[in-house]
Amino acid sequence: MKDFQIILAATSSVILFVFGLENFSKEVQNITGEKFRKFLGSATMYPVVGVLIGAIITALIQSSSATSVIAISLVNAGVMSFKNSVGIIFGANVGTTVTAQLVAFKLTAFAPIFIILGFLLSFTRSRYAIFGKTFFYFGFVFFSLNLISSALAPLQSDSRLIEFLTQAHNPLLGVLVGAVITAIVQSSSVTTGLAIIFTQQGLMSLDNAIPILMGSNLGTTVTALISIINMDISAKKTALAHFLFNLGGVLIFLPIIIFWGDRLPLMSNIPAIALANFHLIFNVTTSLIFIVFLNPFSSLIDRMLGEGQMDFERIELGLKEETQFDEIEKNLMVDLEKTFRFVQENYNLVTLSIETNYRGIYEAAKKRIEYMDFLKAELLGFFSKFISKCNNEDEIDRIVNVMAMYEYIFQMHDSVKDIAGVKESMDNNYIELKSDVLMIVREIASTTLSVFENITSEDQKDKDLKKISQEFQRDLEGFGKKVFILMAKPERNDAGAIMHLLTYSQRLKDKLMNYHHLKEGHIAP
Repeated sequence: MKDFQIILAATSSVILFVFGLENFSKEVQNITGEKFRKFLGSATMYPVVGVLIGAIITALIQSSSATSVIAISLVNAGVMSFKNSVGIIFGANVGTTVTAQLVAFKLTAFAPIFIILGFLLSFTRSRYAIFGKTFFYFGFVFFSLNLISSALAPLQSDSRLIEFLTQAHNPLLGVLVGAVITAIVQSSSVTTGLAIIFTQQGLMSLDNAIPILMGSNLGTTVTALISIINMDISAKKTALAHFLFNLGGVLIFLPIIIFWGDRLPLMSNIPAIALANFHLIFNVTTSLIFIVFLNPFSSLIDRMLGEGQMDFERIELGLKEETQFDEIEKNLMVDLEKTFRFVQENYNLVTLSIETNYRGIYEAAKKRIEYMDFLKAELLGFFSKFISKCNNEDEIDRIVNVMAMYEYIFQMHDSVKDIAGVKESMDNNYIELKSDVLMIVREIASTTLSVFENITSEDQKDKDLKKISQEFQRDLEGFGKKVFILMAKPERNDAGAIMHLLTYSQRLKDKLMNYHHLKEGHIAP
């Protein structure tokens, strides 16, 4: 009965630890939001800087898996190149060593202070209230480690367990155990924290704990490997680099542990501190080795998966604040056409996915929409900085006019996102379109694409476009009446979904026409 109580208390404490880590990571990411992602995307041009950023971010959010998955998603969205992402992957492992050091030096005793501080901050009306949950979960993570330590304390008198955990085991088995535990709990910090606590209490020998720590690095790659399903080749390369990097570290250090493990300079006679020091040496050394051989390593990944092509062409914005105004304006107009075409293709894919109900088309559209969100943020950020550097009223007027045209494109993008939401709702509610509604969708999509094409056509005439718009408006009104009649039938749940499509198509049509008039200089910006 006593053993069962110990196991129950320890298991509950581990669950609290995992819960705390997950929520702490989420809170930090919520605070930083898109700025965090944008910073990662723009600050990784040099691998060493990427390593430092990866280490700092992981130390802050206490999850190398989260850092790796974020890097992979940025590569998939085209915000970051594969080569630039590798530094972050290397640094993520270094960041996990902070947890080990805090636990080894028993700095977890300060956990209640952070819990209380976070709780009090959450109830204040100041701007610092947003940090309340972050502080709370930071303290909660280490408080739960204290609970684990207390729950395992009675095991110090269990001679059978001590004998089993302290006697020498095959290092390969230790690596496997560390990898499996980490893959299950999805956090190397959990495995590291448990290993150090077991070592602190004399329940596990240093020789057995070291391979488990090494294995935890392998286990943490599972999250990244799972995340690359349906991602493009560059994202798959980043995930493969993450796995091979961690595997390489284990292969480099395993012979050292087997033959010279008892002679490693771990700078402490206290087993738990020595284990934390090994964790630091292991990750920092592996990162340094791979940075030195970054180019050959990247080339190896390229050879294994192929150079690969992005699943869609990204828009290279020609925006530099130091460039002369006339050149900036010229580049913005070139990018305007590209961005308009990009939104047009997004619309085409979204409506095609509704017509065909083919999941692959919808997934492709979602990636492009995500990238457009990033592009929108980049352009808005540039405009806000550049307009303050205009030299006179004429330049301000010209840049405002360009901004207005981009704003209409952003509004078109928002309408396309809304239509994508219709498709998402249909999938979630298992709605399939009947033939009559399907024909309406096809006619709407065909006419909308015709408006897109006519706006960019060189021989387009304003009166022709106006005629198309008027006919489209009459069609939308006619479709609306048909759908209203169908909605009266309980079995026609597809009609309700398409009613939203009609609303969003109306808005998109209006935005297209407004964009056309502004671009042609027919209305004031």
